[in-house]
Amino acid sequence: MGNIRNTERLSYDKQQTYKIMVTAFDCGQKRAKEDVAVHIDVKPVCKPGWQGWNKRVDYEPGTGSKQLFPKMHLETCGGPLSGVRAMVELQTNHIGKGCDRETYSEKSLQKLCGAASGSTDLLPAPSPSTNWTVSLLTDSGRDSDLIYRFDGRQAANVPDHVVPQNLTDQFTIATWMKHGPSPGLRAEKETLLCNSDKTEMNRHHYSLYVHNCRLVFLLRRDFTQVDTFRPAEFHWKLEQICDKEWHYYVINVEFPAVTLFVDGVTYEPYLVTDDWPIHASKIDTQLTVGACWQGGEVATPRFTQYFHGSLSGLTIRPGRIETQKVISCLQACKEGLDINSLESLAKDIKFHFNPAQSVLVVEGEDVDSINTAMTKVSYINSRQFPTAGLRRLHITTTVQCFGEDTCLSIPDIKAVVMVLPPSEPRITITGSNRLVRPAGDLRGPLGVAPFKELHITSTVMKGDSFGGFHRPGVMEVMHNLDYCDILVIGEELNPERESLEIHHSALLGKHLDATNSTSGISIYGVDSMAHYEQALRQVRYRNWRPATLSERRFRLTCSELNGRYTSNEFILEVSVLHHSAPVEHVNHMAAQPQYMRPVHHPLMIHTFNSHASGAAPPAATVVIVVCIAALVVIVVIGVYRIHATHQEGSREDEDEVKDPEADWDNSALTITVNPMENIRG
Repeated sequence: MGNIRNTERLSYDKQQTYKIMVTAFDCGQKRAKEDVAVHIDVKPVCKPGWQGWNKRVDYEPGTGSKQLFPKMHLETCGGPLSGVRAMVELQTNHIGKGCDRETYSEKSLQKLCGAASGSTDLLPAPSPSTNWTVSLLTDSGRDSDLIYRFDGRQAANVPDHVVPQNLTDQFTIATWMKHGPSPGLRAEKETLLCNSDKTEMNRHHYSLYVHNCRLVFLLRRDFTQVDTFRPAEFHWKLEQICDKEWHYYVINVEFPAVTLFVDGVTYEPYLVTDDWPIHASKIDTQLTVGACWQGGEVATPRFTQYFHGSLSGLTIRPGRIETQKVISCLQACKEGLDINSLESLAKDIKFHFNPAQSVLVVEGEDVDSINTAMTKVSYINSRQFPTAGLRRLHITTTVQCFGEDTCLSIPDIKAVVMVLPPSEPRITITGSNRLVRPAGDLRGPLGVAPFKELHITSTVMKGDSFGGFHRPGVMEVMHNLDYCDILVIGEELNPERESLEIHHSALLGKHLDATNSTSGISIYGVDSMAHYEQALRQVRYRNWRPATLSERRFRLTCSELNGRYTSNEFILEVSVLHHSAPVEHVNHMAAQPQYMRPVHHPLMIHTFNSHASGAAPPAATVVIVVCIAALVVIVVIGVYRIHATHQEGSREDEDEVKDPEADWDNSALTITVNPMENIRG
């Protein structure tokens, strides 16, 4: 009898079995006849935790819901358990405004979600018509998601013609905001939006600002609207205001009640203070974004109470409050966690999501049931063109044993979902690049339709594998557009003699709207390419003084996802077909060409004897008569053809202008040479 001892710690990961040969010796050192083989199996040390999962999961855009852990199971080392709770968290804070959302313009999103019309975008993209945001800092490198960053030194005055003049007792203010704690013990007010006196005094009529991580909305009514002590300041204290994350804020005003929505959840103010109304005056007001305008009571008018943080989609809508359904749509994430085949889950499994579907909690009493449920946890992204990049996954697990709170420690899991780049669409606009119309058509009540033959298509490059080879190919795809702009090239339209417009009926039944000016027309709204085609084909151009017009040129471009994907620039030229003086048309049969030599009569004078010179032979006479008749017929036909061509040129249809020479060039007219030409004396 003996013992075998190891001198080093055995490891299952390094070697699972050992074979040792044992030789026995007696006291006289006599060796045994046979050696004995001893087999030692090294058992793995049981480590509780999740097994069978991958650290990276690739997600192909457009594939719907994809399982994250199809082979994952929980190792508990055989201990009896009374319950398991697993929490799966999808971390998307670094994507867009907190997650992958649609990046359409604010106007297009509101149209898509069914919001009431009439809202004013106070932070639009800079353009010649919206130039008050040009000086602001932008952070728009995330798939055309327009974000303005305020560092305490920038602000913008909104032009008077943009500001709603009468907010009424019902209105809505909405914005995306990312904000952190303010520096210093006594933080200053940080103004998002402020309507104050432009000169002389320093009264704030309404404003939205942050102060010590509290959101405050100020509304001072005029004496003409109310003449008693009424609610004026509404305060909310929420963690979201200073957590440095994106949140969607909506303030619905139904004076005297004011309700705040943050990410679709309702919050009532914890404090409401009253104040007297403002005395009426003739002082103009100034609406400001990113600070408050102090135009009076100071030596030099200036901005004050600057905002520190980021804003996007700041809008104000007078006369209406926003519904819960529209608010939820405007801030909805397009990516999140999901569970496939809910009906196949065990009855003891309980699960619930947070509103954004970024957190999933699964609870159960049986380990096998938990394992089955976890294999069905999936990631889904419903955007056709999602934002590519990493999404982090974090799983925390707690296990309960009978009679104990916790009995096993399960390590956390950290994995990533890699959303692969989508195939970028190539949007192409095709059609006739030139339109020539008579002056009467341009003067008509409907004018002309310059884009009547327009077509919009989109293609992507797709690769397929065949026989081990990768072959790229072009495939046509269908997707939405969010705007098409028709811009005038050269001088702007002169309203006294021309117009470019689209009738409201052309937009009925579509998620489209339009604005026009002397610079052109913008059709916007999230809708199909087919609906955009139909609308663009009904754009009309009129000119009631076409004599002054030589040509008009227009440039058309279309966009998907607020400029993330743009079409080619389609240039169209409209010109007038002026009636000119008649041009003398040359009859190529009457004026004989150089390759037809003139015929002199009598033709046969040198071919016959002198005694026959007084009369032509009968056969020759017949030939001469036939040739002369043929020549006359040819001349008549030529004159008739030219006349018919003139008549057709004056009867152009609305879709095309025919070349006056086209019928002549394509004519089957045959030129017959005089057969007697080759006869010589």
